[in-house]
Amino acid sequence: MPKIEIRPAVSPDINELINLDHSCKTNYVWQMDRNINEGQLVITFREIRLPRPIQVPYPRLAECLEDEWQLASGLLVAVHEDKQAGYLRMVDNPEIQTVVVKDVVVDSSLRRQGIGTALILAAQNWAVRRSDRKIMFEMPSKNYPAIKLAFKLGFEFSGYNDSYYPNKDIALFFSRFLK
Repeated sequence: MPKIEIRPAVSPDINELINLDHSCKTNYVWQMDRNINEGQLVITFREIRLPRPIQVPYPRLAECLEDEWQLASGLLVAVHEDKQAGYLRMVDNPEIQTVVVKDVVVDSSLRRQGIGTALILAAQNWAVRRSDRKIMFEMPSKNYPAIKLAFKLGFEFSGYNDSYYPNKDIALFFSRFLK
């Protein structure tokens, strides 16, 4: 893993973070199947290998990112060699003592080197310091790298919303208890 520093974001970080490549490349997606019979509703997700890799666009509108960051409970930045290498945005829900990780973005040239993992672990530490009991991680069903990261870090599938993002993509939710 490259040497990184994780710190809270400051105003000068915003332009650099917006300019990061927010898309991801994948060979797999999670496909949702819905089977409705009398008295029974079955929802399943299947890992599907695609015939060729696809570039998955970011599900949120770039022009709205700065406004969403202003509403975040926490925005952590990963810095590598004095340059923003990635970020994580989280929202705290005190009623249910849960922090929700809304975005994890890592510079495309530094992906698969542990920066996303470091950001999630820093978010967990942030949540523990605030006495949260649970951390939830949301992602589009097409973001297979994030799904694999969630499983790697011990998160369990905990739900979905089939028209969650502005582009109407399915959101998957993974969570884990902190205490």
